[in-house]
Amino acid sequence: MPQGPFTPTFPRRHLLGVEGLAASEITALLDRADAAVSVSRQIEKKLSTLRGRTQINLFFEASTRTQSSFEIAGKRLGADVMNMSVANSSVKKGETLIDTAMTLNAMHPDIIVVRHHQAGAVHLLARKVDCSVINAGDGAHEHPTQALLDALTIRRNKGRIEGLVVAICGDILHSRVARSNILMLGALGARVRVVGPSTLLPPAIEQMGVEVFRDMRSGLRDADIVMMLRLQRERMDGAFVPSAKEYFRFFGLDEDKLRFAKPDALVMHPGPMNRGVEIDSLVADGARSLIREQVEMGVAVRMAVLEALAENLPNA
Repeated sequence: MPQGPFTPTFPRRHLLGVEGLAASEITALLDRADAAVSVSRQIEKKLSTLRGRTQINLFFEASTRTQSSFEIAGKRLGADVMNMSVANSSVKKGETLIDTAMTLNAMHPDIIVVRHHQAGAVHLLARKVDCSVINAGDGAHEHPTQALLDALTIRRNKGRIEGLVVAICGDILHSRVARSNILMLGALGARVRVVGPSTLLPPAIEQMGVEVFRDMRSGLRDADIVMMLRLQRERMDGAFVPSAKEYFRFFGLDEDKLRFAKPDALVMHPGPMNRGVEIDSLVADGARSLIREQVEMGVAVRMAVLEALAENLPNA
């Protein structure tokens, strides 16, 4: 991306989570991503920032949206990008995560993007390789680039984040997106609420500095941003909700519930959506929805993160 003499830097080797990032570091990445948006909207999208660098996308969980956006981001920056299919890899034959890390490290990649179903797996892998590592989601722990793209989307539409009331609604308990957004939006000065049934709220969630609501209408009252979360049945061991129909009745976002938010409130969802479960199609496709814009911002944010980390690589 075109850069001036005062381009902010991100002096870290990895991006493993939002926790521990200073507001200035987050803002630096958001500013860099803002510049990437215009690049992605040009006819000529190819840059040479990562020319000669090798990026491996190592996904132990399926994710079309996140993996494809990291692939597009890497290619737009000129990197050689390899998508590693774990379904057909030695991992399925019993190879450990550490063995995989050591094998990949021997190939001298520059950046590895990792998604794993176990919290902490990405941190373990980062200690075993010489390159930079980006956390693309680890269990129910963190998803830092999703929080960055959400913050960028909010900032571009509202002009600021500080002072906004953001209601994060739904399956908070199993959501790495919720955790990373709580940390990031809180660091940037937003008032963050979490809204959901008691069965889907983590114990002591108040200690993260959020307001807790167990009723959608109360939780959405005067909110600037309504961020819905997917009901993550694959992470549930037991009956957390009576039925999808009952869940939608009380906690699904429809036009009636949205009326309790501010008249200019905007709607977000990290995807993929379960229409008719956590969100109504009229809202998801309506004029106040930022859901498609979030996808576009995802590529810009991942370009920014790849570029920022590449500046700290050897021979940068």
